[in-house]
Amino acid sequence: MPAGIIVALQGTKTMIEALFNQPNYLAAKKTLDAVALRQEAINNNLANLETPGYKRVDLAPSFEQELQKATTSNDSQQISSLTPSLAVDTKAKASSKDGNTVQLEQELMKMNQNAMTHSLETQMISNMLAKMRMAITGK
Repeated sequence: MPAGIIVALQGTKTMIEALFNQPNYLAAKKTLDAVALRQEAINNNLANLETPGYKRVDLAPSFEQELQKATTSNDSQQISSLTPSLAVDTKAKASSKDGNTVQLEQELMKMNQNAMTHSLETQMISNMLAKMRMAITGK
């Protein structure tokens, strides 16, 4: 392959990587990762609704704080390095004598909030990708 074509292909790769490394796009992707993990936590909480001694789990509060800080700083590398994780919800209180801290109404409310967040984030990413496609193709 001629050197000019190789340089052009490398330039295209770098340009595409730059498009997908924008802080807003990365933050939306990380939020979607967190939404998926939170849904797993909600599912586990609901499955263990009547398990004695079960402690409610949720997305670690530190992730949301770190994502907010990284997004505010507009630092793509800092956003990329974040990984959502689960933690026991220390604020959840047992409502029965068996020590289980899961409350059905709260989990259903969290599930609805999570679904709305998922819808918003997927719409934002779709719009970003549509704008990129329009910029590239003119259509």
